Amino acid sequence: VQLQASGGGLVQAGDSLRLSCAASGRTFSNYYMGWFRQAPGKEREFVAAIRRSGSTYYADSVKGRFTISRDNAKNTVYLQMNSLKSEDTAVYYCAADRDPRLYGSSRYYDYWGQGTLVTVSS
Repeated sequence: VQLQASGGGLVQAGDSLRLSCAASGRTFSNYYMGWFRQAPGKEREFVAAIRRSGSTYYADSVKGRFTISRDNAKNTVYLQMNSLKSEDTAVYYCAADRDPRLYGSSRYYDYWGQGTLVTVSS
């Protein structure tokens, strides 16, 4: 699976942003999709994941503010980010795997996009 993330940018605290991740190469609907992020000097952390069935999971830090969704017809997963905070500043990566042992662990995802930078100014 090839993944291409887009939609990052510079926004102010409280603003919204939507990230997209377009997939190609395999049957998109067969894959778990996840979003992770990595801030400068920090380890990559889980943000959100969506199962093939559409069930979703979120990190506590983004629950209630971010929404992950998928459009299997467009082979695309989205991350709608609302009420952005300065601590959301990071490079955001999309990831895919057929069946990650732990959806919240980056080590169990086989495929990764190139990342898109989100900068939130306070």
